[in-house]
Amino acid sequence: MSLVAPKSARRPLPGWVEIVILPLVNVALAFLVVGVIVHIIGVDSFQALKLLLVGALGSSEAIGYTLYYATNFIFTGLAVAIAFHAGLFNIGGEGQAYIGGLGCGLAVLAFDRYLPGPLLILLAVLAAAAFGAAWAAVPAWMQAWRGSHIVITTIMFNFVASALMVYLLSNVLRPQGSMSPQSRGFSEAASLPSMQAVLKSVGIAVAPSALNLAFALALLSAVAVWVFLWRTSWGYALRTMGHNAEAATYAGTNLRRMTMLAMCLSGALAAGVAVNELLGVHHRIVLDFPAGYGFAGIAVALMGRSHPFGIVLAALLFGALQQGGTELSFEIPAMTREMVVVIQGLVILFCGALAHLPRPWLQALVGRRS
Repeated sequence: MSLVAPKSARRPLPGWVEIVILPLVNVALAFLVVGVIVHIIGVDSFQALKLLLVGALGSSEAIGYTLYYATNFIFTGLAVAIAFHAGLFNIGGEGQAYIGGLGCGLAVLAFDRYLPGPLLILLAVLAAAAFGAAWAAVPAWMQAWRGSHIVITTIMFNFVASALMVYLLSNVLRPQGSMSPQSRGFSEAASLPSMQAVLKSVGIAVAPSALNLAFALALLSAVAVWVFLWRTSWGYALRTMGHNAEAATYAGTNLRRMTMLAMCLSGALAAGVAVNELLGVHHRIVLDFPAGYGFAGIAVALMGRSHPFGIVLAALLFGALQQGGTELSFEIPAMTREMVVVIQGLVILFCGALAHLPRPWLQALVGRRS
């Protein structure tokens, strides 16, 4: 038996099928398996799906929280994707977001009594990006100049970042007399405007939620990443390095410099989580605000095929699962929080490890239509 795949199996799919249709089919397969599992535990599958959709999209408040969660997934998905395109696997988004929050918070704590709101927020966003990039630059340098594997160093730096933040919030930044490991509250000038306030200013009334202008920043970041990767010479060189490092070297690309660039951009994007959480919701530096978004960004990037448009769509799905799953666990006691995690895990499984399962069927369908 020949082990060589037939030509039809190797034929690439059109871009719109690869980025949109294939992930949708994978999600449909995941929900089909979820329906079977939900039926086994004695819950009506269609009722559970209805509650999931209503919980995520059934009101302006639900949509607001769905988009709020999606904001974090967009930032971390873009962070993972830009490293993917360079042939790097950045698992350190969690730590980079954490240290980005440190930079964001320190900028606000230092200047919130002196600077006006817009300038203070701009400074905080830039500080978050700079701290996230600096934290990612260390493992990037270790790979580029010392040969350390980026996967090992980035995941270890997550634990270092967590331990550093615990120490700082418990012993340095905690206000005197407070028992909570967190900084003092930011001034009102450092608060990102909520989307409810922004929409109200143009005559649109929506229910209050955690959604804020960081969502617009996430969308702008997605556009900027697309422009950088597909419309600039640096982006072309970065993608060339990811496809074939030897060809990139032959073309004159400095691989060390490009490794540093890709990882610094990745760390800066991951720090967007801090902007959404600290400036938009908590208004102080708190522990564990990344809440696993850095790791979930890997699944978002895989599902979105590392394309900014696909990542936005995948982030919206994960945001809907986060919000709808929470409502589902409230309405149906049998659908515990662990079952919601199972649903998310199956989506990740079908969009990651089993991502190419429906590819032969789609190739046959596209070939027949052609």
